[in-house]
Amino acid sequence: MEVFLQQLINGISLGSIYALIALGYTMVYGIVQLINFAHGDIYMVGAYLGFFATAVLGWSFVPALLLAMVVCAILGMVIEKLAYTPLRNAPRIAALITAIGVSLFLEYGMMLMVTPQVRTFPQVLPEVQYKLFGDLVITNRQIIILVVTVALMVLLQYIVHKTKIGKAMRAVSHDKQTAQLMGINVNKTISATFAIGSALAAAAGVLVGIYYNAINPLMGIMPGLKAFVAAVLGGIGIIPGAMTGGFLLGIVEAMVSGYGKSLYRDPVAFIILIIILIVKPAGLFGKNVREKV
Repeated sequence: MEVFLQQLINGISLGSIYALIALGYTMVYGIVQLINFAHGDIYMVGAYLGFFATAVLGWSFVPALLLAMVVCAILGMVIEKLAYTPLRNAPRIAALITAIGVSLFLEYGMMLMVTPQVRTFPQVLPEVQYKLFGDLVITNRQIIILVVTVALMVLLQYIVHKTKIGKAMRAVSHDKQTAQLMGINVNKTISATFAIGSALAAAAGVLVGIYYNAINPLMGIMPGLKAFVAAVLGGIGIIPGAMTGGFLLGIVEAMVSGYGKSLYRDPVAFIILIIILIVKPAGLFGKNVREKV
């Protein structure tokens, strides 16, 4: 039982990271029906910005987190304007290929700037373990990851449901052309969506840096793909679905690793994707919609 509970704690921490990244996938898809495969690399850039802020500038955790979120939000808007806006009316495959190209550009551009070697993240938050009962422990880093994740999710829900830009995002997601006729600035709304999603990915990158203490230019590939799986699991384009999918995927991975099958922790994510696509393609929170032809 203790093993189960320990892996549950570990899984929630890991799932928090997946959930933050998955939110960016699902928000962008909900607005422009684009799978932004460069999103995992925004997470990587966020981790390096956190590293720069802490190792070079000597900043503490919170300022480093805010810096990474702000810079990546700007980066997300720049990518959207330069790479995706010209392809808005192009076939989806063109935008998808462009997303892969942007992903490779970010990965190898970062390699060129900082070299491919693994960087050790500064110990801005020295690990403290809290014993719950028996051998069950939780660390201060796991608590911080969960607190930051929940706070950002609550903030996102507030933005989406209570602010003007959030209402515009929901309107554009529902019907882009009608929203434009109603006076909503669609371009501004799409840029804001990319900015928010990129900021969340950057936060995940910094949190991973303090948790695992190691970053590298290719660190965004697998978490990015798994976050995509999480988004599909919950229902692509549905914000609560991305949150739930992220936590579920993290818990499943932790359970697989905790019970001695760590070699299968990566394949299990894609097995889940295959099962979901076969059994419930719309995801846990999605609804199957018949398309008229």
